[in-house]
Amino acid sequence: MEIEVKVPIKDRAAALDRINGLGAVLVNERDQEDLYFAHPVRDFGVTDEALRLRKDGHREVLTYKGPKLDGRSKTREEIEFSVPYSEMKTVLGKLGFRESFKVMKHRAEFVLEGVRVCLDDVDGLGSFVELEFEGQDIEVGLQKIESLKKRLGLEGNETRSYLELLYIKNKR
Repeated sequence: MEIEVKVPIKDRAAALDRINGLGAVLVNERDQEDLYFAHPVRDFGVTDEALRLRKDGHREVLTYKGPKLDGRSKTREEIEFSVPYSEMKTVLGKLGFRESFKVMKHRAEFVLEGVRVCLDDVDGLGSFVELEFEGQDIEVGLQKIESLKKRLGLEGNETRSYLELLYIKNKR
């Protein structure tokens, strides 16, 4: 289970200073390319699911995201595993899946007190801080995230995915 809270930020440098000031450890920094697919007979927009093929630095992964389980966060079941990107893209196409949207971002990933803190710069959307906790207890995860969010001086909570936000922006 991934328990996640995302906050849009205006000042990336200030957010980075706060993250570093609390002693976060930089784990990785890389570009990510997320290619989302539409199911041939099921509307993922209605079922609140997603199927994503990601290039993540040197990693290539396929991720299924189940419906959100909590209205206060982006908590959902995730199943993710490594695949060869181009071959998986071909297989999905042959099975009737259509490419629906691409999300490009630069991510700096930190670890702080058992929480993954991601500073994302998303093409077409701006900057965000994501706080992610993996575990089965949603309440424990949310408490850890909310405590850290306050200490980082972050306000707000965007429960929509980057995919949803870009879709809405491009639809206008």
